[in-house]
Amino acid sequence: MTRKAVLFVDDEDKVLKGLKRSLSDMRGEWKMFFAHSGQEALEIMASQAMDAVVSDMKMPGMDGAELLDRVKALQPRAARIVLSGYSDLDLVLKAVMPAHQYITKPCDTETLKEVVQRTLKIQEYAHSQVIRSLISSIDSLPTAPELFAQLTAELHSKDPSLARVAKIVSQDVAMSAKILKLVNSSFFGFCRHISSPNQAVTLLGINIIRALVLTLHVFSSFSMEKRLFAIKGLWDHCIRVSSLAKKIAEAEGADRQTCDDCFIAGLLHDVGKLILAVRFTGQYESVLAEVRRENRPPWQVESEVFDATHAEVGAYLMGLWGLSGTVVEAIAFHHAPCVLAKGFSPLIGVYAANILDHRLCVINKHYARQDFEPGLLERLGLAKKPQEWEEIAEKICSLKDEPESAGAGSNLPDN
Repeated sequence: MTRKAVLFVDDEDKVLKGLKRSLSDMRGEWKMFFAHSGQEALEIMASQAMDAVVSDMKMPGMDGAELLDRVKALQPRAARIVLSGYSDLDLVLKAVMPAHQYITKPCDTETLKEVVQRTLKIQEYAHSQVIRSLISSIDSLPTAPELFAQLTAELHSKDPSLARVAKIVSQDVAMSAKILKLVNSSFFGFCRHISSPNQAVTLLGINIIRALVLTLHVFSSFSMEKRLFAIKGLWDHCIRVSSLAKKIAEAEGADRQTCDDCFIAGLLHDVGKLILAVRFTGQYESVLAEVRRENRPPWQVESEVFDATHAEVGAYLMGLWGLSGTVVEAIAFHHAPCVLAKGFSPLIGVYAANILDHRLCVINKHYARQDFEPGLLERLGLAKKPQEWEEIAEKICSLKDEPESAGAGSNLPDN
């Protein structure tokens, strides 16, 4: 097994010595490097490609945010993690863009190992080095222009409403993903993983949201000019799938965390499609042309063109951003749940919701409708559930805006 290269950066010698000692049992899996400054880290990286860089935040000369910015430019495929004991909010917000994850000191060895191992493991979702580098370099996702305008207007108002801000954020795939990345960082110290965009906004509060949006510009409006696909159809589909997946989980008597995970995984299950469409516009248009010409599922053509599907691309980025393992798995395998499924889970909730939304809401004449994998639900003891789930789906789809959503699939297949 090829060892992963991991670089630890901290200006305190005793911290680095402590890391060397406590992580000595990882030498079989990690090829570890240790630097006392940002400059020393860059010198090491000049001759060694890194899989992950774990850096302190407040260091003399070059701080952690500046170093990770340089890492992003020099070795974009490396995961970037902040490990810092400073609780200065301004410093944390400064690292929001270049860092994938934020860990606070003191941090026990097992927690640090778990975060780094999980981050390295999600690289399995993207085999292509080009795709991996591109995904790792992403620090923000394009938002729906009308929602971005609503959000900035609300935050500029004299008395912004947290409830209205939360409602706007929860309607947008990109904003939800970025807010969840931040709220789940260990800096905020919440005792459980936050899966609800509404709850995330409430916990962060107006001041932090305002700083993120108006000062740090962590969101960018998506321009639909000169695009050949209807991005709104994709957003509408994701919102319906998130609602349906959660309601299916509730009907199955799932606990609150599972229901929340179903919601956020459903909302983000096609975020990889957004990444491919925006970052590889020309190639993705050729994918859509092949889908229409050959009557094939988009994910099959994506795999041939990019050596990765939109499901894998989305899972990779959300894993880098620190979303929970169950959410990442649901995104990664929502077209092939048989790989992991052992019973009802967010993976099955999103898989079922995605199929049912296509069946009832997405009109797409370019490929045959997807159905449940033969034998899968029987093996999971859920054979009689699809009819019940479809009744739930019919209620949700009956609420959709027909004039705006009906033809969405013909431009950007949502499968």
